[in-house]
Amino acid sequence: MSGTGQCSSQPQFMTSVGGSNRSNGPGTPLIESIDVDQIVIPEKNSWKNLFSYIGPGFLVSIAYIDPGNFETDLQAGAQYKYELLWIILVASCAALIIQSLAARLGVVTGKHLAEHCRAEYPKVTNFVLWILAELAVVACDIPEVIGTAFALNMLFRIPVWCGVLITGLSTLMLLLLQQYGVRKLEFLIAFLVFLIATCFLVELGYSKPNASEVVRGLFVPELKGNGATGLAISLLGAMVMPHNLFLHSALVLSRKVPRSVHGIKEACRFYTIESAFALTVAFLINISIISVSGAVCGSGNLNPEDQANCSDLDLNKASFLLKNVLGTWSSKLFAVALLASGQSSTITGTYAGQYVMQMILSFELPFALVPLLKFTSSKTKMGQHTNSVFTSVLTWIIGSFIVVINTYFLITSFVKLLLHSGLSTVSQVFSGIFGFLGMLIYIAAILYLVFRKNRKSTQPLLESDPELSVAHGSTGAGAEGSLGHLPREDISSMQLPQQRAATDLD
Repeated sequence: MSGTGQCSSQPQFMTSVGGSNRSNGPGTPLIESIDVDQIVIPEKNSWKNLFSYIGPGFLVSIAYIDPGNFETDLQAGAQYKYELLWIILVASCAALIIQSLAARLGVVTGKHLAEHCRAEYPKVTNFVLWILAELAVVACDIPEVIGTAFALNMLFRIPVWCGVLITGLSTLMLLLLQQYGVRKLEFLIAFLVFLIATCFLVELGYSKPNASEVVRGLFVPELKGNGATGLAISLLGAMVMPHNLFLHSALVLSRKVPRSVHGIKEACRFYTIESAFALTVAFLINISIISVSGAVCGSGNLNPEDQANCSDLDLNKASFLLKNVLGTWSSKLFAVALLASGQSSTITGTYAGQYVMQMILSFELPFALVPLLKFTSSKTKMGQHTNSVFTSVLTWIIGSFIVVINTYFLITSFVKLLLHSGLSTVSQVFSGIFGFLGMLIYIAAILYLVFRKNRKSTQPLLESDPELSVAHGSTGAGAEGSLGHLPREDISSMQLPQQRAATDLD
């Protein structure tokens, strides 16, 4: 851990004893080191620093290529061929902007989004959001676990129920890697991402989609057919995950960046580049899945059984379809890719779930996205590193569009479910009343977050920063708003039963 024995060429950090801060030098930050296992970034102008920042983006990108995305991509390609590829392009660009804000929040403030939410909102609000968040995490993990179980069944004929148990056990075992440093987990996830990409690029070579049609689908927006809008919304929703915002803002804290203005700006820039690279790989994987599905199901020589599979395609049917059309090896490649996707997404899902258990997360996207946009646009949180006017306007437009689309999809889905439920007229009326009452509460909750003013100031990071002039030595009621006084026990700092020697932490 950085201390007084640190070389003079390294940035000097604050230490905290007995609740009071002591500076190791002028211009030092007013927050103490986050984690003894942080990767120290030297304060120098060099592109070599970029390699020190590579890792968190791949952990985040796995949510964009999980089994749920696989199934949505397969259905989009099977039903509309390449016509919905532009949705993936738009969603990926929006995801990069939003994820960059999450990384910026963590870098600038030294606290992740969940900690800010815990400090900012009342206890009752936090408790309700925590209950909803736990349900949301379970719902997110279900398709990932089942997808991994399907992959094990395709490869080794293991029953699905056994695959579910194996997936849970293997996820916990792989998470043990973090006690040897976050770098190990990042390398594992990066390897799995590139494995998925390799499998689907090979699949793409087998299927040989029409290149001109693929390019047209990417850059010519169109929605044809009754179900195209709903599937487009599903693609968009699958590409912008709420838990990813919390996870990304927490993962960037694994690096101890120089706490100068230049060091913070460089960290934000390099994290954006790293995220762009990782999300580009995820984008290419999603494009490959849709293109493979579109090329296979758009073929004119399909037998009736394969045509039936294409009309109602899911993860299980896709393997048989690829085997019959493209050959046995294609089916095995799909299974390997699905296994890598499911296993890596359960790891990152469990990793993000830690912050749900500790910090009170949101139920779904609006409750993560709105606080993120408000915090990164607020000088009380970000000081001189707040979003520019252009960035604020752009991100609020993107966020508003995503929230409106999700709300519209929620309402229309409920109406369809109600009309086709087979209930009696009286039951439908009462169900509709309670359902729409719940939706009004949902919308009111979003508006509450949008219009509620930020009341807690972030603890300043630099003594010399005039925008961040909160006194850091205060105690009592005046210190209540300081995020630096919140206890942290993130998953990366939790000690497992087998303790390492103290010398390993020096």
